[in-house]
Amino acid sequence: MAGTAQIQNLELVRIAASRLQDRNKNLPGIAVLYGPAGYGKTVAALAVAQENRSHFVQLRSAWTRKTLLEKILEEMSIAPSGTISTMLDQVCRELAANDRMLIIDEADHAVRSRSMLELLRDIYEGSQATLMIIGEEKLPTNLEKHERFHSRVLTWIPAQAVSLADARELTRIYAPEIEVGDCLLKHIVDIAQGSVRRVSVNLSNVQEVANQEGWSHVTDALWATRPLNTGKSPAVRRGK
Repeated sequence: MAGTAQIQNLELVRIAASRLQDRNKNLPGIAVLYGPAGYGKTVAALAVAQENRSHFVQLRSAWTRKTLLEKILEEMSIAPSGTISTMLDQVCRELAANDRMLIIDEADHAVRSRSMLELLRDIYEGSQATLMIIGEEKLPTNLEKHERFHSRVLTWIPAQAVSLADARELTRIYAPEIEVGDCLLKHIVDIAQGSVRRVSVNLSNVQEVANQEGWSHVTDALWATRPLNTGKSPAVRRGK
């Protein structure tokens, strides 16, 4: 897909989506994608949503059940009918009729509210469509407290830490005008603490410096002691 790096987490989401769509209909149809912030879960899920025309909604902490239903219907280009129960019926009818997956990002917010998680379960039960929820690394553990939802999960997808192969793919997007040496690229991966986002930021910074310096090939030695984003806060300089 143009503009999206073909990293391992993207392929994992593709495989999970395919497994949901092709499952025996007597099996549950929910997938859970989970992992630390910065691992590229949202970008991967968005890319797959565009590929297979899934509905994608990013949950917000302040949303009520009504707001979530309104946002899902907005994503479906359907005018909300008003009450929670009638909007739930609208969502279920649309999902059942078109057999398109619903992806809910930032689902940790739903787990903190039993009524919100029950609403997601109602959407799944009422439509029998496929549902993917995305959250951080504690999402599976937190879902164990909600057996009626947890038992309906078909596949668990742990997002993978960024790899050197991923970083090479990311250079096509964030440092397309230069060649990044293997040693520098490995260093960028090593300091990223698994984060796809941090590798992307550093590659963008390398591209920016290379443009300023007129470099076409950037090695570890050439980069020298220039700073890179390690995830640590900058040291506070104290006055004398």
